[in-house]
Amino acid sequence: MNDNIKEQSFPVFLIGHELKYETECILKAFIPAVRFKFYYDDLSLFHDSCRYAAVQLRQGREYTYFYCAVSLGEKRLRIMKRTERLYPDRDKKQCESVISKLLFSILHEHTGIDVPWGILTGIRPVKKILSLLENNMRRDEIFSVLKKEYWISEEKLQLAYDTALIQRPLLAETPNRSIGLYVSIPFCPSRCSYCSFVSHSVEQAKKLMPEYIILLCKELEIWGDIVRRLGLIVDTVYFGGGTPTSVSAEHLEKLLKAVNENFDLSHLREYCVEAGRPDTITEEKLIVLKENGVTRISINPQTMNNDVLANIGRRHTAEDIIAAYKMARKIGFDNINMDLIAGLPGDTPVSFRNTLKQIIKLVPDSVTVHTLTLKRAANLFSNGAAQLENPVREMVRDSINMLPENGYKPYYMYRQKNTLDNQENVGYAKPGKESFYNMLIMDETQSIFGAGCAASTKLVEPNGMITRICNYKFPYEYIAQFEQLMEKKKHIYDVYGRIAEEERANAEK
Repeated sequence: MNDNIKEQSFPVFLIGHELKYETECILKAFIPAVRFKFYYDDLSLFHDSCRYAAVQLRQGREYTYFYCAVSLGEKRLRIMKRTERLYPDRDKKQCESVISKLLFSILHEHTGIDVPWGILTGIRPVKKILSLLENNMRRDEIFSVLKKEYWISEEKLQLAYDTALIQRPLLAETPNRSIGLYVSIPFCPSRCSYCSFVSHSVEQAKKLMPEYIILLCKELEIWGDIVRRLGLIVDTVYFGGGTPTSVSAEHLEKLLKAVNENFDLSHLREYCVEAGRPDTITEEKLIVLKENGVTRISINPQTMNNDVLANIGRRHTAEDIIAAYKMARKIGFDNINMDLIAGLPGDTPVSFRNTLKQIIKLVPDSVTVHTLTLKRAANLFSNGAAQLENPVREMVRDSINMLPENGYKPYYMYRQKNTLDNQENVGYAKPGKESFYNMLIMDETQSIFGAGCAASTKLVEPNGMITRICNYKFPYEYIAQFEQLMEKKKHIYDVYGRIAEEERANAEK
């Protein structure tokens, strides 16, 4: 192999186009835990590689020709398709569809791998079903359209369809001119091996925490002023991280009071705090949450297998999870979510099934089942190849069957790149216990105001346009450049000025 191509990378040649995103997503579905190196209109390294993928678009006098070639070492496969005239800039979606299907076909033949989501690469499959439901399409019509366009399996279509049916009436209840408030606490007791979030251990970040809390309260005060000036309604509040309960009860109470003092919460439908890891949960913190209006908490086991907990760097046991859960119930929380991850190192279908049985026995109000995702920023990524034989599909299928059998219905879903076996993340809930924040952030029809390190503000206009304003990624940046960061918030008034103009124009029609 040519020295210019690193041994651990997989070269991908794009000739006559720059449609990198869809190409990479399809490749990842069949060739996971690999770093792809893209070359544009450059075939100089092509013949030096025993592993490569090449996707070419060539214009003829009357037609457009698409070529795909893939080599995985032992054999090389090629495929071609001729279409009517298509141009990558003008006809991007059509070109992406042709390329995706050609690449999917050749990789399926090469590997024999069954990819249940077909060529669908978006992270929000439920939105596609919701839009078809809005057009009054029947179930069989929706399945026919999506199977033809994306080659999605019947099982995944049914899961997405069931999720859409739960979401649709709940999303319709969203108040006009409402927003969700996200508060970021990027600290954890330790970093789990699968985690790629910007989270700092309490031990490392203790010296930053007091100033971070002070500035976060100041940012909440600024947000409160913006919400009042714009006449907006706070619909949901969500504390995430990190692990919000990794801070002291005193700091936690200070933040909760900052929310209560700076925002009108009389219209609030949900106030959620990720209590997260049981080794951060104390009776004092739970009482602080309860007394300050929190209505929903998330206690996240990830697994009830003690060996697997040790494998991922957790400092607690399954017994600690049960104790924390029972403590929260005793204090009066009647809306508790529990997160699980399918495919963790050392887990098996049998042990994951046992985790599901133990969680179901506890009777939480909702259960979110994530599939392990091998992210580059996570420590686990460096050993990602070792996870590829993990029978995660059987684990996911057990959750799809067992949770509805016990009264939990799928209510929100999203997908990620680098997820094992191209699976998905699904939230299941008892009726009336669905998380509005989770649904709305996936549906992208409500603005989210983000406060704190690495928080992202997402401003949604009536025409569907989305403007994002991102806070600095690391706590020390957030602290050092706080004033400059707050200056960025002035852009919000420009966006809401456009929204007001559009609302006036619609009213006059």
